[in-house]
Amino acid sequence: MTTLQRNPSQVKDAARDSVVRITEQGAGAYVFCSEKAFERRIAQEREDAAFEARLSEAVGRGLADIDAGRFVTSVDEAFDAADALRSKRA
Repeated sequence: MTTLQRNPSQVKDAARDSVVRITEQGAGAYVFCSEKAFERRIAQEREDAAFEARLSEAVGRGLADIDAGRFVTSVDEAFDAADALRSKRA
């Protein structure tokens, strides 16, 4: 807070590119950023949430495959399974 009061341009310059955390007596009090930095942060959070959802869904499918016995334990088995799938679709 002291830097904000004594040198606001320094805080504004830092806030142009990222989120600035402002403390009062060492405890978090406020966050400050430019609108552009805020929009970038929101976009990144959305992207991260979408990735997490896709990852969770993929892990769920993998666990379901394991429960159903749809897995291989060696490279040779994997190639054999792929060959079998190709044969069915040909």
